[in-house]
Amino acid sequence: MTIHALNATFAALADPTRRAILARLTRGDASVQELAEPFDMSLPAISKHLKVLERAGLVSRGRDAQRRPCRIEAAPLQEATEWMGRYRRFWEGSFDRLDDYLLEMKMKTSDKKKEKKKNARKR
Repeated sequence: MTIHALNATFAALADPTRRAILARLTRGDASVQELAEPFDMSLPAISKHLKVLERAGLVSRGRDAQRRPCRIEAAPLQEATEWMGRYRRFWEGSFDRLDDYLLEMKMKTSDKKKEKKKNARKR
């Protein structure tokens, strides 16, 4: 995936209306009218959102006689997920190292407490 395509994907996903449109399309193809129903906005406004999604490659429009149904295109989402996955592995590794460090600190603290109790009994 090119950086331009990745940027377009994330820019398209940045808007809650566009994310809602994609969520609706996971249930199947829909017309612009059907996609507009849950929103309090005009058809031209929904069409603008669809154009952003189309430019990002997240939505395509077919032709079915008079109807032009929209459908979700999953490839850009998969590519974005793979890109984010590299950072997930980084953070998981960082959290694992933090867990190890905290366990080490806890053991040191426990050892110090035991040593203090031992010294207190000697007195």
